[in-house]
Amino acid sequence: MSATNQPGSEAQDDEDDYMNMTFEETQPAKETSLQRTQRLKKESRARGVIKSKAQLAEEETAAREKALATSMLDDPRAKKSKGLAMMAKMGFTGGGLGKKTDAGQAQGRTEPIHLSMKDDRGGIGMDSEKKRRFREAAAEQGIEPDAKAPKLDPDEYRERVRKEREDAKLEKQFFAAQRLAERMDDEQAGEGGAQDDDSADSASEDEKRVKKTAISSKPLKSVNILYRGLVRHREEKERDRRMRYDLEQSLSRLPTYEEEDDDPDYKTALGKRSTVYTAAEDLDEEDPELDEFNALDVRERLERLLKHLRKQHRYCFWCKMAYPDAEMDGCPGLSEEDHD
Repeated sequence: MSATNQPGSEAQDDEDDYMNMTFEETQPAKETSLQRTQRLKKESRARGVIKSKAQLAEEETAAREKALATSMLDDPRAKKSKGLAMMAKMGFTGGGLGKKTDAGQAQGRTEPIHLSMKDDRGGIGMDSEKKRRFREAAAEQGIEPDAKAPKLDPDEYRERVRKEREDAKLEKQFFAAQRLAERMDDEQAGEGGAQDDDSADSASEDEKRVKKTAISSKPLKSVNILYRGLVRHREEKERDRRMRYDLEQSLSRLPTYEEEDDDPDYKTALGKRSTVYTAAEDLDEEDPELDEFNALDVRERLERLLKHLRKQHRYCFWCKMAYPDAEMDGCPGLSEEDHD
C-alpha cells in the first residue's frame, strides 16, 4: 500500500497546508475594574499637575510653530469651510491671492507674517530708545557705535577682580580698626580724667548707656583724623534718624490749639513741645583734612591707624592683644602677612 493510500493521510495534508492557514483575530483583553480604577487615578494625577511657566511657554511655542507650518488647505476642517468653497468656485487653487502675472504667479503673500514675541513689558519703541541712548553714550566716550568691543584679557580681568576683593577686605579691616582706636582713646581719656575721682566707679549702667548713645556737641575737627570719618558718619546717621522720628511723630498727631497758659509738663505729655537735639557744631561744614585723608589708599590709611594703636596703646590689631611694654616682644610685625 502506497503512502498516499494510507488512512489519515488527507488529514495530515490538511494540517500541514500552511499557505491556506488562517489566524483568528485576538480579542482585546477586557479591562478589569481594578485596571480601570488605576487608569482613572493616573489620568487624574496627570491633570492635577500644575505646569510651570517654562513648560507652558514651551507648549505655546510648539503649538504656534505647528499652526504656522500647517497650511489651511491641508486642514481637514477646510473642506467644510464655506469661504474656501466660494474661493474655489472663483478659481482659487492655492498660493497667493490677487491677479496672476504673465509668469502665472500670484502677486499676494504666500508665507504668513513673521511674529515677533515680546517677553518684557516695555513699549514698542523701547528698543529703539535704548539703542539711541547707547549711541549717545558711545559718542560721549569717543567710541564708534558700530565698533566691536575690545577683547578682555583673562589675566587682566582676574587681577582686577582680585584687587577689588582685596580692597573690600581692607576697607572692612580699616573700619574695625577705627572703632577699636576710638574706643581705646575714649577709655584712656576717661581713665586720665577720673583717676582721682572715686565716684566714677559708682556710675550706674543707665548713665553709661546714655553717655554712649548721646550725640556729642564736640567739634569734629578736634577728633583724631584717623577715625574722624567714622564719628562724622555716625553723627549724620543719628541726626537723620532723630529728624525722621520727629517728623513721624509730628505727622501722627492732629493739630490742636495751644493755650498760652498751658502747663509745660502738659505740653510735653501731649507732644506739643519739640525736643532739640545737639549735634556737632561743624557737622555741616567742609573738612579738607578729612577729604585728603579719605583720598589716600586704603592700605596707607590702615597702616597709619595700626601704627597709632601700637604707639599709643601698645596694641597689635592682628595679635588681638595689648603688650606690657613699648617693644612689644613676641609680635611678628606690623602687617598681616607678618602674622601668617
